[in-house]
Amino acid sequence: MSNVKIDSHQHFWKYHPSTHEWIGPPMEVIKKDFLPADLYPLLQQNDMDGCVAIQAQQSETETLFLLDLAKQHPFIKGVVGWLDLCAEDIGKKLQEYAKNPLLKGLRHVVQDEPDDYFMLRPEFKRGLSLLEKYGLTYDILIYPKHLSPVLELVKLFPDQSFVLDHIAKPNINGKIDPNWEHYLGELGKRKNVYCKASGMVTEAAWGKWSKGDFIPYLDVVFDSFGAERIMFGSDWPVCLLSAEYKQVKDILTQYLTKYPKEIQEQVMGLNAEKFYRI
Repeated sequence: MSNVKIDSHQHFWKYHPSTHEWIGPPMEVIKKDFLPADLYPLLQQNDMDGCVAIQAQQSETETLFLLDLAKQHPFIKGVVGWLDLCAEDIGKKLQEYAKNPLLKGLRHVVQDEPDDYFMLRPEFKRGLSLLEKYGLTYDILIYPKHLSPVLELVKLFPDQSFVLDHIAKPNINGKIDPNWEHYLGELGKRKNVYCKASGMVTEAAWGKWSKGDFIPYLDVVFDSFGAERIMFGSDWPVCLLSAEYKQVKDILTQYLTKYPKEIQEQVMGLNAEKFYRI
């Protein structure tokens, strides 16, 4: 088994105020282009072999943009894009897009949907039901309030590979939410659900956290999913709101020092390699 190190979660974009309207006033540091030439040196400096590029905007244009970048830059090992899973012609779209081996999965920004039960809509479930046929994964991007419908959803699709992004974005404020902890435990019982140890620094006080702040949350994640279903993700460049790339990686690598080398290797790359079929 190769000891490959993969960042399972990062983004690229050419910044534009109308297409990236979610980047609000306090986020000046990420109001610019972030492209492979910006990330590659960081991966090298941090001993990472590659990454998975994740959609940040809900358009097919974005999906094609990321696939094109992955084709040009071999260190981008795969893409999690966006297609409208609720569309009537989703089957046709999937058939077309799945021909590209660099497309590993899909994601929808469920956290921004006004309907907390968006993922249980019949048309969404219909679209989701087609992913397994094409060997595509699904990244779950939610807030803790969505955990109940998500659990219901993953129970309906026991053979679909899911990964929970950003540990479901709990507030990192020293007070573990029992509801979040409960549902992570329940999701962890489903062997088809993985979890990304990612996106945590932006759920803490920006730039004012210490590594110890994340330990209780990581304890819940590791107790729930086990090291064989957890993967490192930097969430670069969004992480820059609160931390540099190295700082994000160090939170996890320091946490992992209590585990044997094999487990460290799983979390830092092998699990992503397996999940995304890299």
